[in-house]
Amino acid sequence: MINIGITPSFMYPDVERAVYGPKSLTYIENDMMDYVAQHGVLPILLPDISDDRLYPILQELHGVILQGGVDIAPETYGETPIGPWKGDQYRDEYELKIIDYTIKNGKPLLGICRGFQLLNVYFGGTLYQDTKTQREDVNHHRDAHKYDSIKHPLLINENTFFSNLYPDDAKPYVNTVHHQAVKDLGNDLEVWATSDDGLIEAFGYTKDKPGKVMGVQWHPEFTPTLQNEIIDSKPIIDTFLSHV
Repeated sequence: MINIGITPSFMYPDVERAVYGPKSLTYIENDMMDYVAQHGVLPILLPDISDDRLYPILQELHGVILQGGVDIAPETYGETPIGPWKGDQYRDEYELKIIDYTIKNGKPLLGICRGFQLLNVYFGGTLYQDTKTQREDVNHHRDAHKYDSIKHPLLINENTFFSNLYPDDAKPYVNTVHHQAVKDLGNDLEVWATSDDGLIEAFGYTKDKPGKVMGVQWHPEFTPTLQNEIIDSKPIIDTFLSHV
């Protein structure tokens, strides 16, 4: 069995919550479990526990996926918040140590949406805290009600790993569920694809085998919502697992 760790989303104590109000919760969106649980693959939701107990668990993993979720705190990449987008610095710190362990121990790593953005931060990059207010002429990349039923074109850069991964997709689309985005690209990252408004949508780490450490801004696990209207998600998970 292949053990794939998935970083959790966090819900903090809230006495107004009907269940477990005073407790902290770690959770995963179910489409992600369905996406990762290929035949012979065991998806494992990583716990928020002390390092002396967490690292032995990480040692047993064959790869790690960084799940999407809440914004990254601007302080994590050296900025001051410009608006209401405070992010989750606690989760940032939790996931950054997992990223660091995973890369330094040569394990495959896939970042999705927030995970893609945090990978960029790990490698020294920065983010737009809010693309609509910080950059002109951008698409509407997030709708809380339509969620993963909106899409935009994906422009795949020629002569990159992604152009080999999707050689027959002349005009692909991807879903879009984000309002933050990569601003300054991190060190040793190569851009594989952008949106039609110029935002970075996919990249890979150049200091390892192509596709072993990579990230995408969209949610491949949400593909069943739009099905064949958007890019096939299978090559991404297959590439990730091929490095195990």
